[in-house]
Amino acid sequence: MSEEVMTAIEEFKPLVALESTIISHGMPYPQNYETAIRIQNIVRENNAVPATIAIINGMIKVGLDNKDLEFLSKENNKILKASRRDLPAIISQKLNAATTVSATMICAELAGIKIFATGGIGGVHRNAKNTFDISSDLTELGNTNVAVISAGVKSILDIGLTLEYLETLGVPVIGYKTKNFPAFYTQDSGFEVSYRIDSALEIAKLLKTKWELGLKGGVLIGNPISQEYSIDKKIIDKAIEEALLKAEEKRITGKDITPFLLSEINNITQGKSLEANIQLVLSNATLAAEIARNM
Repeated sequence: MSEEVMTAIEEFKPLVALESTIISHGMPYPQNYETAIRIQNIVRENNAVPATIAIINGMIKVGLDNKDLEFLSKENNKILKASRRDLPAIISQKLNAATTVSATMICAELAGIKIFATGGIGGVHRNAKNTFDISSDLTELGNTNVAVISAGVKSILDIGLTLEYLETLGVPVIGYKTKNFPAFYTQDSGFEVSYRIDSALEIAKLLKTKWELGLKGGVLIGNPISQEYSIDKKIIDKAIEEALLKAEEKRITGKDITPFLLSEINNITQGKSLEANIQLVLSNATLAAEIARNM
């Protein structure tokens, strides 16, 4: 753990976990490095301590400095992508990896951090009935006691099936100031959340109650992208369909599919999707800091 994180734990200061996949696999350089710095700073500006997580030379690092962030940003082709299944191999072989939502949740819980801000979580992929492609982010939410603040699930996924899967796992899905589940680039996916909650304090109360009852697992908090940066649903849906067709033509699957689709969508939307991605992560980090302060 970084000195900043260790001090925060010792002094009972609010902490917000942050993932590193967005740095290595979610954005191009230098936007990824600049965004990582901005996210950490916005957590600090909202009176909480950022704890960006990654695996450097086989060591889980909770709280990355600028040197670590630059390494992850520039060496993205050499940085692995770690989920739950990958942690033992990457750590034992002393490799470098960015942590996905699932791995970040695991590492955050090891460090005693309960609040985690990200962009969007993984979910049930379209055509999952044939591919069985379901993100481990969902099963992690059913297992690990960490609350995840996101702008919903990425709109490249099957959102309805993702919500059904979360219900089966017993994961509460909260809408922050909305009854509509957000769809990453847009505010409304067409599906509703389990509960609408309008304040960070009330969300913190729900989290405390869940874990005091001994109910294992996390909570997904949907924080819609602001209207200023949201993309028209017709435009984004068309871009997604084009990107999916290209991925199918190139036979891109598994862990490579999401970064490929995000890159293609960014090209199709002429950079609008990247700006939306940056802004929604900043918004989620702000809300996460507020919830952490009330825990």
